[in-house]
Amino acid sequence: MTSAFKKALDSGKFIVTSEVAPLKGTNTEKFIHHVELLKDKVDAMNVTDHQSSVMRYPSLGGALLVKEHGGEPILQMTCRDRNRLALQADLLFAHSRGINNVLCLTGDSVMLGDHKEAKGVFDLDSSQLVRTIRIMERGKDLAGNDLDGDIKMCAGAIVTPEADPIEPQLIKFEKKIEAGAEFIQTQAVYDMDNFKSFMEYARQFDVKILAGIILLTSAGMARFMNKNVAGVTVPQALIDEMASAPKGGALKKGIEITGRMIRQIKEEKICDGVHIMAIGKEEVVPDIMAAAGL
Repeated sequence: MTSAFKKALDSGKFIVTSEVAPLKGTNTEKFIHHVELLKDKVDAMNVTDHQSSVMRYPSLGGALLVKEHGGEPILQMTCRDRNRLALQADLLFAHSRGINNVLCLTGDSVMLGDHKEAKGVFDLDSSQLVRTIRIMERGKDLAGNDLDGDIKMCAGAIVTPEADPIEPQLIKFEKKIEAGAEFIQTQAVYDMDNFKSFMEYARQFDVKILAGIILLTSAGMARFMNKNVAGVTVPQALIDEMASAPKGGALKKGIEITGRMIRQIKEEKICDGVHIMAIGKEEVVPDIMAAAGL
């Protein structure tokens, strides 16, 4: 069955996705609140998979909750924690439960997270995971064995348009599309001129591009990302604008900036949609959308 998200991608409409992050523990009340808040406002919700290598409630369990509460889930799958046996098994289970959208990720290093003694698996990378999905859709597993019932997935991957140098990212981007990625969600973009240059290159490929936008909540957060997050560059003008916000007004200013960027992307038809990442502030996504005129 074709997923609702796949139909939205094919419709040519401006796509809006967002993230809902599972919590650390079994109390899913806040997670479900975010799902209920967003399910009728966005085209799909990414359920993060141990984001930043921090152990949390599983992405697959979160995607099931999204589905149960009437939302459209995008299952994030990282290759960091599972080998090809477990990845294929999770894909079979996801499909059998009506979860038909997957974002394929290699995964952050465990050294970034809260279990630094864990061993990263990395049996496959994100391109190979996309290719695995396409093989399984033809009724085979990676060992060439027949499947009694195949899968059908709308598979995507990521790219980092602000990486410096950009060339390795472009090579990976092409590999992911060649493997069968139907959509690309970018890592955070803030420099629109730079992103437009990337899109001039990306438009030669038959793939939908959703610009990733991380909500800025303070000037300090912007400076931290510039210093510590590879492939993210917040221009000084935006940092100064955040710093100019009155006391207690930084979040409001961040919502304003995010909405403005989304409005520009949509009005100038820079790409096919946006992926909103309001990390820890999912409840303000509707405010961001209102600020963007969506």
